[in-house]
Amino acid sequence: MTKVNDSITINKTVIRNRLTMAPTVKFDYAGADGKATEKHIEHYRERAEHGCGLICVEATAVTPGGRFGKNHMGLWDDDQIDGHVQIAKACHDEGAAVIIQLNHAGLNANPELGEVIAPSAVPTRDENVLSKEMTVDEIHAMQENYVSAAIRAKKAGYDGVQLHGCHGYLINQFMSKKTNLRTDEYGGSDVNRARFGAEIIRMIREKCGSDFLISIRTAGIEPDIATAISLAEEFVKAGCDYLQVSTGIEWDDPTLRDEGKPYNQICELGVRFHEHFKGRVPVSCVNGIYEPELAKYLIENELVDTVDLGKAILADPAFCEAVLNGTPFVKCFCCPNCQYGPGMPHKCPAETKRSRK
Repeated sequence: MTKVNDSITINKTVIRNRLTMAPTVKFDYAGADGKATEKHIEHYRERAEHGCGLICVEATAVTPGGRFGKNHMGLWDDDQIDGHVQIAKACHDEGAAVIIQLNHAGLNANPELGEVIAPSAVPTRDENVLSKEMTVDEIHAMQENYVSAAIRAKKAGYDGVQLHGCHGYLINQFMSKKTNLRTDEYGGSDVNRARFGAEIIRMIREKCGSDFLISIRTAGIEPDIATAISLAEEFVKAGCDYLQVSTGIEWDDPTLRDEGKPYNQICELGVRFHEHFKGRVPVSCVNGIYEPELAKYLIENELVDTVDLGKAILADPAFCEAVLNGTPFVKCFCCPNCQYGPGMPHKCPAETKRSRK
């Protein structure tokens, strides 16, 4: 039986246990230049120090106009590499593997940063304004932006990258029939709607080498689980090493019901993907994992290969130690507005309640 303490090797990267820090944006830690700061470095170092197996650094923009806010971290310029060198080194020094999530917000980008683009002309954050439909040349140029960011990530010392393919951002927008109305080779069939992300994976593999870990945080339902799996198949065929499963744009699957399981429906998406891809590619689940017992349950019943921790590891950087060693921890308060969210003070109220032996 697999234990949560067991290591796992993904591609050539050895991860010391089955616990992953999910990519959660630290709003306003970065400045307008998109450079990583000391706050970022210490934030990730502390989670690595306390036992996290794999750190996935937050959504990082591949172009200045691809940010969903004005002060988010980027990897669109060589001048941004140095800060990422320090993040990667801090995590490695504490024994954790580390990858970085690459993102473009597409129609959810901040309109103050430039023209809002998407696969098709659909409503943006301002529902009265439509996005600009990308031309094929613009699609190819955007793919190159992802690849250039991945090359910078490798130069910075990251073990790999994760593509942000869920939560309604650009790669997910290509995947969804709701936001991708195209009739060319990037729209229509499942294969075509996955093409934008799949081609990026192939290009990164070519430029960054066979040992570079490539993950995608993919939509587990778009609009149903079967379609989402069909899309993910294209990513795996393209060379993706690791599927980390979350939500997409649409939910319309009657088979996804609450059956009294100890985990929620979003975790269930990862479990379903694991059932399909088992033995072919590792799969991770996320959401609502606030207790060590649930993290262990998901791994030790071999429902998924790894678990992604979000708010639990924000509330207590030592949450992984609680899972691995049974030490005391402070549980996430599940505040209506997470203190790490936009405009929030970045000081989780749970932090003031910590008391460890």
